[in-house]
Amino acid sequence: MGQEVIEDIRKDYVYDLIEKGKRADGRGFLDFRNIVVERDLIKKAEGSTRVQIGDTVVLVGVKVEPGEPFPDTPNKGILMTNAELVPLASPEFESGPPGENSIELARVVDRGIRGSETIDLEKLCIEEGKKVWMVFIDIHTLDNDGNLVDAAALGAIMSLLNIAIPYEQYGLTGEDMQIRDTPVAVTVVEIGGNLLVDPSVYEESAATSKLTVISNADGSISGLQKSGSTGLTEEKIVQMTKIGIEKAREIREKYLPKI
Repeated sequence: MGQEVIEDIRKDYVYDLIEKGKRADGRGFLDFRNIVVERDLIKKAEGSTRVQIGDTVVLVGVKVEPGEPFPDTPNKGILMTNAELVPLASPEFESGPPGENSIELARVVDRGIRGSETIDLEKLCIEEGKKVWMVFIDIHTLDNDGNLVDAAALGAIMSLLNIAIPYEQYGLTGEDMQIRDTPVAVTVVEIGGNLLVDPSVYEESAATSKLTVISNADGSISGLQKSGSTGLTEEKIVQMTKIGIEKAREIREKYLPKI
């Protein structure tokens, strides 16, 4: 039996379940799988977090080191986000340079942090035009069972919280970086007219549209990412956004400290 035939069977199975108001793992349409968060696992990183949502597992590490600023922002530090989708995590991932999916994952996580102004980049300036702190966020997928974006975004903000800038290591002085917001990503998919959060890998493949909503502590939006084969009406986008904000609030209250 060919791979395409198998995928079609899986999609039909997902559709049939959802038409009956069910999901394969027994969750409600607006329920997340179990979330497990472990912090400070990488000794050489300034911050690190392992996030598991169901069987999806990501490890996020943050490194901070001095470097030269970009010419057009001489008084601002640098934030760079990278994602690695290793073949060990999924048969769909291939080794080699970053592909489209890994670039998109990194950009969505990066957009949420920048859009919320979580980090005050101006305060990462050491000497204007010459030296600034560079913050590197590295996302590593360990196992993919769907919804990598939400797991990676949660791992990124958890890793940024309470990190200590390595002043002594580089013979510098200063204050620790202050986190100004806690953006949380929630992905909502549409399957057969129904909206579901935290899609499994098979639900992702069956979804016609997907919207990732990244919201801040005050309920404002710091990022949106739409994907999928069909468009969304304004009414549906508003509905999905409201769901994303509400579920983010629940995740924030349970896993993130107040700042």
